[in-house]
Amino acid sequence: MKSISKTRKAVFLRSLIDWYSHHQRKLPWRITKDPYRILVSEIMLQQTTVKTVIPYYQRWMTLFPDIKTLSLASEQRVLKTWQGLGYYRRAKNLHKTAKMIQVKYRGKIPDDYKTLSLLPGIGPYTTAAVLSMAYNKPYPVIDANVRRILMRLNRFKHISDSKQDKILLSFIQPYLPEEGMGQFNQALMELGAMVCTPKNPVCLTCPITDFCAAYKFGEQEVIPLPKKKSSQKIEAVVGIIRKADKFLIQKRPSSGLLADLWEFPGGKRQPEETLIEALKREIKEETGMDVIAADHMITVDHAYTDYKVKLHAFECVVSHDPDKVKYHRSKWVTLKEMEQYPFPSGSVKIIKHLTETPSDQAEKIPK
Repeated sequence: MKSISKTRKAVFLRSLIDWYSHHQRKLPWRITKDPYRILVSEIMLQQTTVKTVIPYYQRWMTLFPDIKTLSLASEQRVLKTWQGLGYYRRAKNLHKTAKMIQVKYRGKIPDDYKTLSLLPGIGPYTTAAVLSMAYNKPYPVIDANVRRILMRLNRFKHISDSKQDKILLSFIQPYLPEEGMGQFNQALMELGAMVCTPKNPVCLTCPITDFCAAYKFGEQEVIPLPKKKSSQKIEAVVGIIRKADKFLIQKRPSSGLLADLWEFPGGKRQPEETLIEALKREIKEETGMDVIAADHMITVDHAYTDYKVKLHAFECVVSHDPDKVKYHRSKWVTLKEMEQYPFPSGSVKIIKHLTETPSDQAEKIPK
């Protein structure tokens, strides 16, 4: 760990905090010291943009204003409220954490590092963020924005990932303030979000360019090193099976991808398999029913972190009584009732199409 003079440290802190005081965005979670509200915002902001999070955060706080309310809510209601934010494990862990805090800690979020970090879904970053911002504890945070700043300040030529965080913590240690760690952490994160951006950083408006080795050598555009992109493409089929005004939906397993969300029956298309062949195989495997006719309804695209999905929806006629569905996690529900169930984003697009389809077309049986 390199050392710096008290004067240099004071200049760094004053420059950063003055910039933050004048340029910070007015975000709803910055007007509170409530550890619960800070915790929720930090969980939501993981791998999600501020613009996307704001309406979800506001709705969440209306429905679940405190730990007790969240702990008493059903998992389905929690997941439905989270619908569209993605990475649903965050919501499930937040719900579990609320239950544990309500029972073990009488509704108070722990203010010591070890206890807080042992709760479901709360890693080193979230622990440090909550403790510094809510309790003014001396813990620096490293998220993607801070990581990028520290790598540029120190001309650290590596891929930006958590494997480097131990080294990066040693880089920031000499600059840590004796008071106001929460404000310091937020200032660095804000600087990374607004100025020291991944592409085209606005260095001329940065308050700490005098401390930046990458800027000095003109390398701010090439640090961090680029990651190798490997986005897998998946094609899937789903069957829209009707019984009067109701549709067959099923609940995903309680572990794995999109755990406990609801969807229409279907699955991945196998290599060398046509869409109709995949549809018939998946519906047979999941419901026990044979598809005897299918009309293409809509194809929707949705991107996840590591893969892209092209989802083909077919309206199906099945061979026998739809009441005899073999999958025990299946239900027949109306479009109106679907509003109570959490669905993946791809399925939401299909439901929107069904809702907007004129009733005379919706009732038409495919040949």
